[in-house]
Amino acid sequence: MAADLAIVLTRDNPEDREAIEDVRRYAPGREVAPGITSIAAYGHTPGHTAFAVASGNDSMLVLSDTSFHPSLFARNPEWQGVFDLDGSMAVDTRKKLLDRAAADRMLVQGYHFPFPASGYIGRESKGYNFVPVMWQPSL
Repeated sequence: MAADLAIVLTRDNPEDREAIEDVRRYAPGREVAPGITSIAAYGHTPGHTAFAVASGNDSMLVLSDTSFHPSLFARNPEWQGVFDLDGSMAVDTRKKLLDRAAADRMLVQGYHFPFPASGYIGRESKGYNFVPVMWQPSL
């Protein structure tokens, strides 16, 4: 697929070739940059990835698309969205990541969370709750 993508990108703009050569694949669980570790978050899509970000004693879990809107999918982690390609795997991934965020008291961020899109996850009887934080420019 990467080769196909390279052909499409370079067909119209030969300068894209240099940018494509800079793309590096990475395996889940590997540090992709200092302080940023990839986490397999399959279910939404094949290869879907979340990230753990660490800075000193602070940490953040970038949930990507694992929980969409927290009012729905954090409170009801068993729900399967029509946008998840493998619903049961998405549920397993969501529970695993929300458990980690709650247990480790990690700041979380989600792509489709309401502004400021970051906060903390707590456990509730049937699922989890999302407690947003005041917007801040750093971890």
